[in-house]
Amino acid sequence: MNYDCLIIDDEKLLADSTAEYFNLFGVSTAVVYSAQECRGFFEHDTANLLLLDINLGNDSGFELCRELREKTQIPILFISARSGDDDKIVALNIGGDDYIQKPCSLGVLLAKVRVVLKRYGQSEMTSYSDDWLKVDFEAKQATVNGNPVKITSLEFKLLSYLIKKENRVVSKQEIFEKVWEDRFTGDGTLNVHIRKIREAIERDAGNPSYIITVWGEGYKFQGESR
Repeated sequence: MNYDCLIIDDEKLLADSTAEYFNLFGVSTAVVYSAQECRGFFEHDTANLLLLDINLGNDSGFELCRELREKTQIPILFISARSGDDDKIVALNIGGDDYIQKPCSLGVLLAKVRVVLKRYGQSEMTSYSDDWLKVDFEAKQATVNGNPVKITSLEFKLLSYLIKKENRVVSKQEIFEKVWEDRFTGDGTLNVHIRKIREAIERDAGNPSYIITVWGEGYKFQGESR
C-alpha cells in the first residue's frame, strides 16, 4: 500500500497517537518503531513522506536517512527532543526537508506534514477520464460512454474517493471513516453501494474492471489506460 506518511519513532505510544491523529484528519499514516522495521516496510509498501525521529533506541535517525537517501528522494521531516543547532544542521545537510523540535502540538505537526505533501506531491485531482468513464469531481458528475450516470451523492463520493486513491487498496475501515465519516457502518451497506456503482459504470458488473475487490482487505480502483 501507499501511505501519505510513515512515522519512524521508537516512542511507541507517541508514534501511535500521532498516526491516529493524522489518519483522523485524512493523512493516511503508518508507523514503525526502528530502522529495521523501516527497511521491512519498504519491501512491501511505500510512503510519500517520512517523519523520522533522530533517536531510535540503538539506531540513529541520521544513519537511517543516509541509507534511505541512497535509494529514494522521499521528503524527510526530522523530529527530535534534543536541542541545539548542530542536530538541525546535520539533519538538513543529509537530506532532511526540515527539522522539528519536540514537543510540538499535533496540530502544528499535521500542518507541516500537509505543507510538505502539497509541495512535493501531485496537485489535487479534479477529474478522471478514459475512453469509457469520465468523472468530474467538482461538478459531481459521471458519464459512461457519453451518457450521464445516475448514482446517489454518497455513491458519487465513494466512487470519487476510490478514484483519487487509484491503484491503492483502500480498506473498508478507511472507507467507513473517510466517506461515511462513521466507523460503525456495516459491511452489508458498503457492499450494496459498491454493487450499485459497478452496475452504473462497469462494462460488465459481474466481472468488474474498475472497482476490484481485494478479499480480506478492501477495494481498489483500477483505471484504464488513458
